[in-house]
Amino acid sequence: MKTKKIISLLLVMSMMLSFMACKGKEEEQKQVDSGNAKNEKTDTNDESTEGVIPTIDSLKLGEDYTDITADLKFLTHRTDIIDSRFADYIAEFQKLYPNVTITYEAITDYAEDVTIRLTTGDWGDICMIPTTVQKSELPGLFVPFGTMDGVGKNYDYLNNFAFDGNVYGIPSTVNAQGIVYNKRIFEEAGVTDIPKTPEEYLDALQKIKDNTDAFPMYTNFAAGWTMGAWDAYIGGSATGDPEYMNNVIVHSKDPFADRGDQTGPYAVYNTLYEAVARGLIEDDPTTTDWEGCKGMINRGEIGTLVLGSWAVTQMQDAGDNPDDIGYMPFPITVNGKQYASAGPDYCYGVNVNSTDDEKIAGLLYVKWLTEESNFAYDEGGIPVAKGAEYPPTLASFDGIELVIDNPAPAGEETLFNEVNTESEVGINMENTHVQRVVEAAMDQSETMNDIVADWNAKWSAAQEDLNVQVK
Repeated sequence: MKTKKIISLLLVMSMMLSFMACKGKEEEQKQVDSGNAKNEKTDTNDESTEGVIPTIDSLKLGEDYTDITADLKFLTHRTDIIDSRFADYIAEFQKLYPNVTITYEAITDYAEDVTIRLTTGDWGDICMIPTTVQKSELPGLFVPFGTMDGVGKNYDYLNNFAFDGNVYGIPSTVNAQGIVYNKRIFEEAGVTDIPKTPEEYLDALQKIKDNTDAFPMYTNFAAGWTMGAWDAYIGGSATGDPEYMNNVIVHSKDPFADRGDQTGPYAVYNTLYEAVARGLIEDDPTTTDWEGCKGMINRGEIGTLVLGSWAVTQMQDAGDNPDDIGYMPFPITVNGKQYASAGPDYCYGVNVNSTDDEKIAGLLYVKWLTEESNFAYDEGGIPVAKGAEYPPTLASFDGIELVIDNPAPAGEETLFNEVNTESEVGINMENTHVQRVVEAAMDQSETMNDIVADWNAKWSAAQEDLNVQVK
């Protein structure tokens, strides 16, 4: 019943956020209109900022608003770089904007805590937007960065938090979805080729177990949030279809059923199930250590970690063997070709309830982070700014087609979230449905077919309740 309680909590919070969304429409249009008309003057340093909130695409770093004064609080999930990289960012940004102070607040259980705090309105000025936020709630929570057309001239990957033609979230980085692995352990185990199917991957894990002392696959079960990584593969990586996540699964009958060809969502979750059932993971998943696993894979004590490309640099930096850390596509092949989902990591959002000066300073800092900080590249991710260089961590994805989810059609922008929430499956919202797979595989209380039958029944019931056309 743990899943039901979490989903119920999210539903309550969603209702509260939806109520707040109603008041955001006037603020949204006010900013977009004023941003589009902004800066016919060449010098904005002496003009009043009251009531004039620019769009991010209209701002010129180091030229506009250089005298602005603001004190910003920034909520982040990155507990590991508060006093290092983020401190350096603040120092560099203040060379351009000396009167803007920035304080980062790192939160361990980020998604759940921040989802609750967003309902108060008084949470700070910039945050990484939790995936629990519905698109219809965005205008009541965040400042629009500008229109899709305007912001889209400079940035890619804007669909996740766009609504009614406006952009409310700018990705901090974009992840290609795959698996972190230790190249030396693969070699010692006798794995000569990168696995391209679930069975090939499971065979590789078995070789690691038989021929090395490393845990073949480390689940990071105890951390909870890390299990959510498995949801990221069920779309483009498992189907090769950019329409799948926003236009196909929501209208599909029994989308979690076994396709029989090692593709689709079933193939992803069943890979986890089989790895656990075959004893190809750590000894006790309930005692896994997220921070500790970074050094473990660097030392060769772990063979693979199923995480987004953001994790690669963290594993490389965790010990003396950065060259041993590699990244490979998730092992699914569709009609002879491999694909990799690519999509935004956490997105920056600016509080709609902040003062005008705080909003403008927030926009400036997000623009600086996106265009000047090199954060995405340093994290091994795909930069969101057009024309930016890809990092070397993605070299192994040469020849792999990256799949970017297409947006839902007009009128269905929130339909996936509605079905996902109503069904209580919780894809990309919470992690207990993935943890259920691990628990069932460990004690054999359920088969994978039992689990997906339950998910399909709930999905169908939600489709019926919401009058969704099933194709």
